[in-house]
Amino acid sequence: MPHAKDHQRQLLGRQSRVRGLMLGLALGDTLGAARGGLPAGGPLRAGVSTQLACFTAEGIIRAQVRGNHKGICHAPGVVLHAYCRWAFLQGIETAKMRRRWWSGGSTPWPDGWLAAVPALAERRGSAPATVAALSRIEEGYERMATASRGCHALTRGLPIAVTGISGIAQAAAVAALTHGDPAAQAATVHAAVLAHHCLTHPAAGNGPRSRPGGSARSALRAGVADLPSVGRPITDDEHRRLVTVLRHAEEEPGDAARLARLAPDATAPSALLGGLYTAASFPGRAEFRAALEFAAGAPDGDSVACVAGALLGAVHGAEALPVDLVARHELAWALDTLARDLVTELDDSPSGSEYVQGWDPQWWNRYPGW
Repeated sequence: MPHAKDHQRQLLGRQSRVRGLMLGLALGDTLGAARGGLPAGGPLRAGVSTQLACFTAEGIIRAQVRGNHKGICHAPGVVLHAYCRWAFLQGIETAKMRRRWWSGGSTPWPDGWLAAVPALAERRGSAPATVAALSRIEEGYERMATASRGCHALTRGLPIAVTGISGIAQAAAVAALTHGDPAAQAATVHAAVLAHHCLTHPAAGNGPRSRPGGSARSALRAGVADLPSVGRPITDDEHRRLVTVLRHAEEEPGDAARLARLAPDATAPSALLGGLYTAASFPGRAEFRAALEFAAGAPDGDSVACVAGALLGAVHGAEALPVDLVARHELAWALDTLARDLVTELDDSPSGSEYVQGWDPQWWNRYPGW
């Protein structure tokens, strides 16, 4: 049946791009932290942005499950619960986390399959604003956030792009759980919009007029052009800055001095500008590794490479990523599973709903909707 084959092809294409976003994010985080100098052998360690992005993706799935079964859901609150599971695994304020989330019954907490992944319980760097806010969980999420504009608000929020423009409207609220600075929240939304365009932009053609990397640059150009009409309001200065970054990437690609000026610190705005400049400077499928190695040279290389890897992975799909790096990454299978399950949940709701029986009896145990 041609129609069924077309649907399957589209599904595989969506999965490939979401897998590319998640795995590209992780590879960028790892290469950036290593300043581009990876060990010759052995597993590649995940960074803290990757750990938190895993729980963002899981939180999105569980929010969707809750909405289907309960009819009402405040998605940022469900994602906050996900970050608290990460904190508990890290040994952060475990007594407070148990008091907040465990009722004392026979059901274990933290629940869901992701909480059983060993690498997520390992310390992989610091996320000071996130930790400081979660340490105040008992004060209520309206009062938890610090005044930080740190990069983790943005890097951990990149999976929100998969939910589409309507879901991206929640990106600022998710960032605001822990990062109170408006610039961090704005950069998180803008990055999610750019990543959404990378996920949905038509693939580059193979004809005589197609340009290598054309789809990456055109996706980013379309995303920047779309920013004034979606998400939270963008100021003229913010929009002009992003347009200028794209122009510099096309006219003067791969300029390390310019990257350092665009991304001078470990803030969310720096991660956005540096990631955009890198992705647009190295837009081709074969340039992925070169892009991450370049981004790693930024003053805060892991956040810039994280954003660049997510954008390029979303455009080109998982098949474009270096196989030798993906195969060595300690969270590759978890990221791949989350990406596939995120697409499946958004497309098909395997656990069903309040009124419709699902087709996967284990889905609720894997992604409890609360």
